[in-house]
Amino acid sequence: MNIVERMKAPTPKFFRVLRNIGLALAAVGGALLAAPVALPAAVITVAGYITVAGGVMTAVSQTAVDGEADNINTNGSP
Repeated sequence: MNIVERMKAPTPKFFRVLRNIGLALAAVGGALLAAPVALPAAVITVAGYITVAGGVMTAVSQTAVDGEADNINTNGSP
């Protein structure tokens, strides 16, 4: 199963929830980084880490596939 097939395969519910949490974390971190007001350096540093963690969480969660879907695509039979 290549990466394109993985992205198109159904994602289990747990990983869909994790993906949404990762998207929210990345959005919050990005908003803090792009804030028009001066924030303390510690907040900027933490926002960078939150953005990276959210992006990684989203990418990993998106590539997780349901085990049954994996067997169908690999074996060619249900």
